[in-house]
Amino acid sequence: MGSRFFFFIATITNLLLSCATPTEDPDLLRIALKSNNSKIKSVMDSLAKHELQVRYTRIDRIKDSIVFTDFNFQVNDSNYFYPASTVKILTALLALEKLNEMDSLDLYTQFYVEGDSLETTFANEISKIFAVSDNEANNRLLEFLGQDRINKKLKDKGIAPVRISHRLSTDNALEVTTRPLIVYLNDTTLTWLKPSVNKPPVPLALNRIKKGTAYYEENTLINEPFDFSLKNYFPISAQNEVLKRIIFPEQFPKNERFNLSPDQHSFLLKAMSDPPRKMGYDDMEYYDGYCKFFMFGDTRDTIPEYLKIYNKVGNAYGTITDCAYISDSKNNVEFMLTATLLANENGIFNDNSYEYEDIGLPFLAQLGREIYNLEIAQKQRQ
Repeated sequence: MGSRFFFFIATITNLLLSCATPTEDPDLLRIALKSNNSKIKSVMDSLAKHELQVRYTRIDRIKDSIVFTDFNFQVNDSNYFYPASTVKILTALLALEKLNEMDSLDLYTQFYVEGDSLETTFANEISKIFAVSDNEANNRLLEFLGQDRINKKLKDKGIAPVRISHRLSTDNALEVTTRPLIVYLNDTTLTWLKPSVNKPPVPLALNRIKKGTAYYEENTLINEPFDFSLKNYFPISAQNEVLKRIIFPEQFPKNERFNLSPDQHSFLLKAMSDPPRKMGYDDMEYYDGYCKFFMFGDTRDTIPEYLKIYNKVGNAYGTITDCAYISDSKNNVEFMLTATLLANENGIFNDNSYEYEDIGLPFLAQLGREIYNLEIAQKQRQ
């Protein structure tokens, strides 16, 4: 991957040895966040304005068992951040589950949403969600599911707190009545899936639910904090719980798993890990790190075949987030990492002036590299 991409392993090993005795359990997250790398320090030196939250999950395999050990930095479900496109993992998962519970539909069933010009399949829309984080794909699946079904299914699986209240980047974002789907049962037979009427969202009462000093609304500057109380809510802890159930479903009771068939599960894992070029997208525009913020978000490097990143990212309103399971078959390393931070220097929302490229992506990419290299160094010591 090049010398600029990974730290020298011997140096990291010395760092580990200096931070932990042989009987201690080193907190690799704490070590990573103390890095002198400028991409880490730029955020760590201004924690208050960046609202950083991070969870690193160490994964230990003991015979046939998986042991998760979570290490947190400022993770607090009561401190709100806007989850942006990370919520798309929920629409993808629950669309698969609903398909699995319907005899007449499957991944490759063709459909269109009433009023939409695109005929597509569920497989296409789910693939677009992970390859390029397509908003319209997410919204089509939300019409299939409805907000209430999403929220109830998550609650039933013990995934909390979470609240899905709206579509993404569309004028009817908060519309509570879904649009019907027209489904092709075969080449000549159509059926109509009736819409659902969902409960209107209740304003969230959380810390930092109002952010910044001003915001734009229809090109008018409003000199008040931006209110997120009707927005989606998907905190770090819930994102981590969803990812664990995807990657290691057998570690959870059946009633807490997503009800997917083996073929659906394989399809999902491939969609989550394949870079856009493997799905037919132009790799000049949609490079490998386009939706892989950890390790690759600040580069245009090609992800090697032995390194798989199963994840979902999001960035909107200056908040940038990634939730990933990273697995390296060459070095026998695996871990989970979820992080979010705010990169909005001027404190104004909806002005499209955010520091994703200068602060957000470099931090997440470097954090992923730091943890990855620390994991390798620790593996070499064992």
